[in-house]
Amino acid sequence: MPQASLPLSPAEGVTYVGIDTLQEQTRVKALRRGYTFNLLVVGRSGLGKSTLVNTLFKSTVARRKSGEEEPLPSTTEVKTVNASLMEGGVRLNLTVTDTPGFGDHINNENCWEPIVSYIEAQYAQYLKEEQKVDRLLRIPDTRIHCCVYFISPTGHSLSSLDVEVLKRLDKIANVVPVIAKADTLTIEERVAFKERIRADLIDHGIQVYPLHEHEDADDSQENIKIRERIPFAVVGSTTWHDVHGKKVLGRRSNWGLVEVENKGHNDFAFMRDMLIRTHMQDLIGSTAERHYENFRRNKLSTKASIVNGQDAVDMKDLDESKI
Repeated sequence: MPQASLPLSPAEGVTYVGIDTLQEQTRVKALRRGYTFNLLVVGRSGLGKSTLVNTLFKSTVARRKSGEEEPLPSTTEVKTVNASLMEGGVRLNLTVTDTPGFGDHINNENCWEPIVSYIEAQYAQYLKEEQKVDRLLRIPDTRIHCCVYFISPTGHSLSSLDVEVLKRLDKIANVVPVIAKADTLTIEERVAFKERIRADLIDHGIQVYPLHEHEDADDSQENIKIRERIPFAVVGSTTWHDVHGKKVLGRRSNWGLVEVENKGHNDFAFMRDMLIRTHMQDLIGSTAERHYENFRRNKLSTKASIVNGQDAVDMKDLDESKI
């Protein structure tokens, strides 16, 4: 098909239309609205979930009562914290959802149900808003865009609880597994532990983000590097230390200092880059285009089946009444 050419102007050579300003218009409008990102953290108590989230965004977005021992919930609870972050003129409306009580009891049977119910409830609320006659121009998005799953640094393999939970979460959310407090493992133990976890994920058919079948060709090379790191072996800390006149975040022990953002010490920087710098928009898009669409399709199909079944019953009753 021949391309349409712009009309020539004797004075300027080409008449300027301004199509190239569309990108800037979109950027300005997006900056004015701000962005929304909803993060879910799942893991046992004491794995440093709140600390890691605060380290990730360099802000106190996941709060804990300092100096007080919080009572252990009798069942898994779901708690959310909202924060508005500004950086370089960009506003991020962040929601962090924690799951206190998960996996902390002798009997952890079905401890994942409140988490699954919460994720699906956010989809259901979004679907309800979509189906209204008078819809909002921008539906509030509370759908979980990423689930960071914390694995205890045992050095062995995934526990049976890890497997059961991940098999359920990967169907409804983008799951990013991390090995918590990785500085408790030696380099050799960390490498072997990662290999065992990757083998467990394959053996149990657990799919973690990013997925092969949902990536663009342009992202494939970058995603290969990410998969080689998964599960991310991370260290979180909000304490600053002085290293040769430079302030760094880290965890100090008797044998030295583990620098949080040092890629030679742990995978925190790789995880941060993926979640924030390179894949945040893809996580949001994947949630809407894959997980939410699957939920929406199942719900509407079920509703249609019920309606069709009821119509069939009504027609049968009508035919019998004519006899």
